[in-house]
Amino acid sequence: MLHLLSIEFRKMYSYRTFWVVCGLYFLTIGFSTATGMEFLKWLANTIGKFGSELNTDRIPLYHFPDVWLNLVWWSGFFKVLLGIMVVISITNEYSYRTIRQNVIDGLSRWEFLFSKILMNVVLSAASVVLIFIIAAVTGFIYTPEINWKYVFTDLEFYPVYFLELLSFLSYALMLGILVQRSGLTIILLLLSYMLEAIIKANVDDYLPWLIQFFPMESISALVPIPFYRYAFQPIQDYVDPVAIIIATTWMALFNYFSYLKLTRSDL
Repeated sequence: MLHLLSIEFRKMYSYRTFWVVCGLYFLTIGFSTATGMEFLKWLANTIGKFGSELNTDRIPLYHFPDVWLNLVWWSGFFKVLLGIMVVISITNEYSYRTIRQNVIDGLSRWEFLFSKILMNVVLSAASVVLIFIIAAVTGFIYTPEINWKYVFTDLEFYPVYFLELLSFLSYALMLGILVQRSGLTIILLLLSYMLEAIIKANVDDYLPWLIQFFPMESISALVPIPFYRYAFQPIQDYVDPVAIIIATTWMALFNYFSYLKLTRSDL
């Protein structure tokens, strides 16, 4: 396993685009999640100039325990950047014929795919750790009074967020293996949610129960939207085991389809 990861890291080292997108992703995640409270303060000052008042303490976006779910949900918007990195990684294998060279050098097709899956695991884990650190730091900074009873509440969404990222990256990997062209694959990846939304709009009137089984829908449903609670509406504050089963099934299918394509195609 470590040998396969070392091979994958050596490949990534020479992909400048990969590192640019990777840096952009982690920079965007860090900046957007860590500066939200400063934006609220600026908004409160701006509104105050017009005679109105916005009390940021009444919007506990960065207070424990709200901060855990708020930041992990918001970070989900940027997983498409991670998907683009995965697409670049796998399509470059075809463009530069490194996949063929790996097989010639003795790497089996399953080992090649497994190295990509391991990289997806590393990227997902690194993202979860980054969000956890940012949420913990901002929570301790902005929570008016620390109550340790609430500090560790809602942490169960972080393993679920890891599953969300890994499922989406498995989908991106499958698209890259099927299409093998970076530009077209990225376009398909970006349009996936929109295309599925069009299909769901037509299915919703006849088979609404079927929507939860759509791949992008099942991945997005893992971490519920938390901001309705600030409009005094109920939210799902628990992990749905059905959503986990559906997303895990799709993740397994994505990787299985990738394996079928690799084993049946001429490299």
